[in-house]
Amino acid sequence: MGTQKSGTPGRGDGRRVDPPDVPGGAPASLLEPAAVGDLLRILREQGYRTIGPTLQDEAIVYDEIEGLGDLPAGLTDRQQPGEYRIEERSDDALFGYNLGPRSWKQYFFPPSLRLFAARRAGRGFEIEPPDADPPALALIGIRPCEIAGLDVQARVFTGGGHVDPWFAAARERAFLVAVQCAQAAATCFCGSMSTGPRAERGFDLALTELLDEGEHRFLVEPGSARGREVLAVLHPTPAGPAERARAEAATRRAESQLSRSVDGEGLPELLEAALEHPRWAEVAERCLSCANCTMVCPTCFCHTVEEVNDLSGERTERWRRWDSCFSGEHAYIHGGDLRPSTRGRYRQWLTHKFGTWHAQFGSSGCVGCGRCIAWCPVGIDVTEELAALRVGSDRAETAETEEAT
Repeated sequence: MGTQKSGTPGRGDGRRVDPPDVPGGAPASLLEPAAVGDLLRILREQGYRTIGPTLQDEAIVYDEIEGLGDLPAGLTDRQQPGEYRIEERSDDALFGYNLGPRSWKQYFFPPSLRLFAARRAGRGFEIEPPDADPPALALIGIRPCEIAGLDVQARVFTGGGHVDPWFAAARERAFLVAVQCAQAAATCFCGSMSTGPRAERGFDLALTELLDEGEHRFLVEPGSARGREVLAVLHPTPAGPAERARAEAATRRAESQLSRSVDGEGLPELLEAALEHPRWAEVAERCLSCANCTMVCPTCFCHTVEEVNDLSGERTERWRRWDSCFSGEHAYIHGGDLRPSTRGRYRQWLTHKFGTWHAQFGSSGCVGCGRCIAWCPVGIDVTEELAALRVGSDRAETAETEEAT
């Protein structure tokens, strides 16, 4: 799969630069549902692998798709803490679900990646190059919070002095077809993290599925030069004020359904001051240290590096593989484990995600997608845990103030 000859100029660090005239004033257009199949065909003809939502094992997951029939038409998902199930809708919506267990990070930060190999050559050795460059991917159906997740990971993998070449290349080659949210799951809290339910930037094309008034169409907004080029091939019809108003109403509907939130005011400082809070021990009694939350998270980036030698001793490979701060070996150094207890591991995850991430990368490490809530086997809710820590800290601060006066 080749990269595209036309497109948005890149920084060289995995974060694309959108032209200054988009997406703000870019005109919106209308497409019929069948045109989504044409979009997939056009992108594949241009050399992209089209990755999108599809039904597998009773869950909507991201995988390679080829046509309209691969999309989860007429299906939705219902999510609660520790619960996820697929249900049928009363319409034929192509993107009428929220989020499944897999995030897009698997394509930019692969679960397993060979870094290099070395082969014995006489009294020395020869280095073999790393795995091939990533293919050009077209991500179909990426949600606003997931675009924000890619931005967060770009700060991790490309924001410092050492740029991860796989991530940078994969991000610059990717064509993003966003879907603006028209509904929210019970586990979503993107509104309080300022990551949704609507994306204003970071995409090549953005779709809003319009299903009211007995019609089924898509309002399409280009977000880049190459997005406009692809859209022109589809020959869309211009969208009028009524269609724009319906798209805005869909966003407001999703906003009104958000039932969870995180109060970010002074949160890094609060977490730093709450390291000995009794709530950590309480949540540890429920937490299984299974690492589900970090595996489904679109921004977690913990990994380990392994050396794999062949039996002859003539060749070795170095691999990077996903890991988690909940695993027993993650915090092991000579002399022992820095975090031997579940209490310490959960505290590390939560305080890093919502606290020290700000100092390292300039933002929160959470985008409010709610996956960690739905896919926790015991239904631990990060919004509930953070609220409990805040209430406890506020009470302690009030008591100290009253004592001082």
